[in-house]
Amino acid sequence: MWSEIKPDDVQDVTVDGYTVKTYSFGSGDNVVLCANGGPGLPCDYLRDSHSCLAEKGYRVVAWDQLGTGSSDRPTDPALWTIQRYVEETETVRKALDLGRVHFLGQSWGGWLGIEYALTYPDSLKTLILENTAANIPHLVSELNRLRDALGSETVAMMQRHEAMGTLDHPEYQAAVTILNYRHVCRLDEWPAPVNRSLDDWNMGPYETMQGPNEFLYTGNMANWNRIPDMHRIKVPCLITSGQHDELPPSCARLMREALPDAELHVFPNSSHMPFFEEPDSYYPALLKFLERTSNA
Repeated sequence: MWSEIKPDDVQDVTVDGYTVKTYSFGSGDNVVLCANGGPGLPCDYLRDSHSCLAEKGYRVVAWDQLGTGSSDRPTDPALWTIQRYVEETETVRKALDLGRVHFLGQSWGGWLGIEYALTYPDSLKTLILENTAANIPHLVSELNRLRDALGSETVAMMQRHEAMGTLDHPEYQAAVTILNYRHVCRLDEWPAPVNRSLDDWNMGPYETMQGPNEFLYTGNMANWNRIPDMHRIKVPCLITSGQHDELPPSCARLMREALPDAELHVFPNSSHMPFFEEPDSYYPALLKFLERTSNA
């Protein structure tokens, strides 16, 4: 299940003198532009899981962000900023002549989507924020709460390794693995597109922007907070979260309260990937939102 799905069209787009690879499924004027998580991940897991929207009449577009997948992989850390990725997104939208899009951002892609919506509001029909947050300091406090559930001795062990810089120690990695299976994907067997993306993770952008793992934020996004500005996002917004998400429903609630026109769906049996964990509930909610807003 979830073998690699072949796109209808693959195009190269030049961004900052580098080449990024784009993938399109289906056709039509209603475009769902998908920005995956990471940063540093190829788009396989989000691209393949959402390509099915083409069967419902949508054009689905994803791209390997600079530094990932089949796109160029420069090593200059100055490239790894959210502002540069916003400009990359707009370059892709214009190069592919996508018009106004339904922007679907998952995890880090949601941070990018929020910043993009604030910078290029006229490029959007809607904003879909999946398993994401708009206030990183608040998110860190929630992640610490999730870590606390491992027990005080395990948390003390993790803090010791973080202080010493020995994050590759087997006992530290074991704790991170438990957290990943609780809060990233709760399926016993992770889908092939997820594994493809994870196996090709470029840690350069990830460590520069976020940190060494999903539960420790030390990068240049650590103090990012757009909650005070989200009232400026006027397009309809859909927010999704998993009950067990590493970016938990409390983060989703803050966004819903800050946005003028937003609806929120929390999937009770999911963590960070409801589209894989709870597809029978996820896709009807997404399609209902898209159908309601596509002619706006």
